Amino acid sequence: MDNTITERAKAHFNEIVVEQLDRVERMKEPVEWMDFSQVKPIIIGILGGDGIGPFIAAESRKILEFLLKEEIETGKIEIRDIEGLTIENRSAHNKSIPDDVLEEIKKCHVTLKGPTTTPRKGDSWPNLESCNVAMRRYLDLFANVRPVRVPKLGIDWMFFRENTEGAYIMGSRGIMVTDDLAIDFKVITKQGAERIIRLAFEYAKKNNINKVTIVTKANVVKTSDGLFLDTGYRIAKEYPDIECDDWYIDIMTAKLIDEKRRRQFKVMVLPNLYGDILTDEAAEFQGGVGTAGSANIGKRYSMFEAIHGSAPRMVKEGRAKYADPGSMIKATSLLIDHLGYSDRHKKLEMAIDICGNLEKKIVTTGRDTGATGAEYAQYLMDTIVDPRLEERWKEFSDKE
Repeated sequence: MDNTITERAKAHFNEIVVEQLDRVERMKEPVEWMDFSQVKPIIIGILGGDGIGPFIAAESRKILEFLLKEEIETGKIEIRDIEGLTIENRSAHNKSIPDDVLEEIKKCHVTLKGPTTTPRKGDSWPNLESCNVAMRRYLDLFANVRPVRVPKLGIDWMFFRENTEGAYIMGSRGIMVTDDLAIDFKVITKQGAERIIRLAFEYAKKNNINKVTIVTKANVVKTSDGLFLDTGYRIAKEYPDIECDDWYIDIMTAKLIDEKRRRQFKVMVLPNLYGDILTDEAAEFQGGVGTAGSANIGKRYSMFEAIHGSAPRMVKEGRAKYADPGSMIKATSLLIDHLGYSDRHKKLEMAIDICGNLEKKIVTTGRDTGATGAEYAQYLMDTIVDPRLEERWKEFSDKE
């Protein structure tokens, strides 16, 4: 065996270990949660992203400005547009997030983000890391929080997906040891597992939910997943009024479609890769990933995003104005709730239910056979101000 091959692999692994040990020490440093009641103005950055992103971001901004009109006019909230997350600009800088763009993002307290293109093998773009993965790491957005609710199926789920560890954080750090041997890495830390699991239990406690489910593959991936699972059960002891159980990711994907069992799940907490798989599956129950929004929460920064792709073909074919802004508007709703405006969050959620599930007077299809994104956003805003909003929503709930 050529010793230079093994030495190169050892050096690569050593670099990763040192980097991750440094990260553990940083996580040990105390950081206070952002208190928005003490901040003026709260700065919201709008990141259009790629492809259809700027089109759906424009409609989402309309919703923000509509619901937070008073706060914007009095200077309590400021909305900024941040350019530069296009695949063209990221490729030109050969960075997932160019330095100047990252600096602008860090000037904001929260951001609302459209989809961004992640290059894959065979593309003409450089092999850049996912913009989302990079942003979660740079801003320490450790919690990906996704709700899925379908009353007629008895589904009311909240997912807490760890955002900064697991297989994804090492996704661009693997090594081709030889032409025959490729090795990737997965990282779980005690500190990283603790903070996402504790957040899930705190959410359950705050919302009077009596069950948290931990999802891993600890029977096979014994060391890293084992640490996540052990940490979960240790923290569960601090919440005696909340039942804690665990499932393996493979059987969990099956149980989500089990009509009897799926109603028993409430709050689920899981490492990064498993969370990505399970939340996309769960979104299908409420109409697909286009209907789901995502919150990426950290103690200092937070980012809310559409969870679907950038659909460059729609732009190329001149159909971008027909793109469905539903996922990004759902993220807008999560952002509004995160800032503490729960009353307006509730109204927007009701309107989304009515417009997207009950009446469907205006439907987007992605083509000129359906409505434009602007028409759908106006439909939502008209519904929000309807004095009969709650009555219309209750009619929907009763029918469900």
